[in-house]
Amino acid sequence: QVQLVESGGGLVQAGGSLRLSCAASGRTFSSKSMGWFRQAPGKEREFVAAISWSGGNTYYADSVKGRFTISRDNGKKMVYLQMNSLKPEDTAVYYCAVDNRASYSDYVSLEGSTYGYWGQGTQVTVSS
Repeated sequence: QVQLVESGGGLVQAGGSLRLSCAASGRTFSSKSMGWFRQAPGKEREFVAAISWSGGNTYYADSVKGRFTISRDNGKKMVYLQMNSLKPEDTAVYYCAVDNRASYSDYVSLEGSTYGYWGQGTQVTVSS
């Protein structure tokens, strides 16, 4: 069993930065790929970024590429999302999630259906 708790959201002006954190519990965290997703009001949940178990492979949605950076610290059981040059369209609830597939895989998934555990989310609001 894995539990995830996101933090670091808040209100920021366009062009600003935020760093989201995701604290995980459970023994399998360090062997699994992790992802960040977001959901804006009235919209479907969308993929933001993912990182492999070792941190050696990352992938980003085109909308955040070059502005967001995903990282992890397996010793601390933490995953981070550094968000720079924020835009009003980045406003959403951000969720971290654990990839439920094979352990120690360098493959990262963009599909929410492959993620088995989700946090409660943290709100990010970017004002114009």
